[in-house]
Amino acid sequence: MTARLSILDRSSTRQGQSAAQALRDTVRFAQQAEELGYHRFWVSEHHSVPGLAGSAPTVLAAAIAAATGTIRVGTGGVMLPNHQPLVVAEQFGVL
Repeated sequence: MTARLSILDRSSTRQGQSAAQALRDTVRFAQQAEELGYHRFWVSEHHSVPGLAGSAPTVLAAAIAAATGTIRVGTGGVMLPNHQPLVVAEQFGVL
């Protein structure tokens, strides 16, 4: 049996780096993970946390899915108190 490895990325910014560049780096990281044979790439949702690029995991997951071909993409959680459940269901239905 082969182990299925996954990665969880929070899209952290480096000192002096823009959030946009951190998000592009996360997409590139997912592409590299796919090239290395990882099974899944997870992104997480965080609000008002310094040093993290964004709080919209569905948008980031969509960007990763558009830039990759075989790796599974998911989110490490969506905080339902911050979102309408139907909206979350619709977004993930599209993904």
